[in-house]
Amino acid sequence: MNTYINPPRERWAELCRRAEQNNDLIRERVEEILSRVERERDAALYALAEQIDGVKLSSLRVSSEEFAEAERKISEDLKQAIEQAISNIDAFHRAQLPAEVVVETMPQVRCVQRAVPIQRVGLYIPGGTAPLFSTVLMLAVPARVAGCRRVVLCTPTNKQGKVAAEVLYAASRAGVEEVYKVGGAQAVAAMAFGTESVPKVDKIFGPGNRYVTLAKQQVATRSTAIDMPAGPSEVMVMADGSAEPSFVAADMLSQAEHGLDSQAMLVCCSAEFALKVEAELERQMAQLSRKEYLAESLLNSRIVVFESKENMIEFANEYAAEHLIISMEEAWAVADQIVAAGSVFVGNYSPESAGDYASGTNHTLPTSAWARSYGGVNVDSFMRKMTLQQLTQESLARLSPTIITMAQAEGLEAHAAAVSIRIHP
Repeated sequence: MNTYINPPRERWAELCRRAEQNNDLIRERVEEILSRVERERDAALYALAEQIDGVKLSSLRVSSEEFAEAERKISEDLKQAIEQAISNIDAFHRAQLPAEVVVETMPQVRCVQRAVPIQRVGLYIPGGTAPLFSTVLMLAVPARVAGCRRVVLCTPTNKQGKVAAEVLYAASRAGVEEVYKVGGAQAVAAMAFGTESVPKVDKIFGPGNRYVTLAKQQVATRSTAIDMPAGPSEVMVMADGSAEPSFVAADMLSQAEHGLDSQAMLVCCSAEFALKVEAELERQMAQLSRKEYLAESLLNSRIVVFESKENMIEFANEYAAEHLIISMEEAWAVADQIVAAGSVFVGNYSPESAGDYASGTNHTLPTSAWARSYGGVNVDSFMRKMTLQQLTQESLARLSPTIITMAQAEGLEAHAAAVSIRIHP
């Protein structure tokens, strides 16, 4: 990993850069997949499963027998762990439910803001190298808390046409009854456009590879909302002399195993501490089965040393990490100055893994510096705010001069007339 000592501000943008991605060829392929699924519907999904995933499916929807089989395969320890995670995620997200806002802006002019659930939501759960059943919980539990009427989940299968048992069990426990054996960009297309089997949804959630990400971005310009822009996963660790180098290295490695284009950033206060972390990275990596994979992933990662705490904080806000771990003295005082991060982990005993699985916060977060303008998934993500208003004849009469004057100034005579006809019929 490259180490940079007190880099000048004109280099910060360069040091905040994520792994370069050439998406032109992928974008073209994604456009083809979206168009094909929109035209051919289920037929395209079956054909693409065989062509891309090498699996010949007999049906797209997971059956009740498959749910039951998955439950039998899950160990009691994992069942208990999933129940604890669901309990914590539910508690934190249920506390986020918004109260109705009712304001009488002037006598007898009643304005209301009401949060209503999005009726149909689609969840995408990647397959890849591991079954991400934790993401099922992070999406399905808030959807249930918000009161979404229909929750649809799409996920790829293995070569035998089976969805991972952990994913099915987590879906069942989180209240998801509709699971479809569709992966990649074609899953996004199916949920955006609808097919004979997969229903069209109003909003799509969930992480994925570049094909999935580009597909989500493309359908968002046409017909279906998405949770947020997203890219490869990332972590930044802020550390001073109070941090434990072995903890810092472990956090960086836990991020690096997400993918070859993931990024782990260390911002620390001395070159000496940086060397200790590098030594720990080598020691711990040697004990892991995927050390070659991790070593390649860390090529995208950097260590930045600042002698000033203020510069550490400003650089962290410039980077806008998906996950930000603060292993520093007075960590909460530092956290109070962070304005751009997906999720913040405060103190030496708050690893990213806690938020990824079971502390209760959501792990579906903005990446690639989108944390400057986007928040992570929460209950509000599954709801929309609707306003209502009621005026009486008397209050409309009082407000009519304002409305009519403004409407006439904009040249909208019918708007003015819609008021005046009620006041002077």
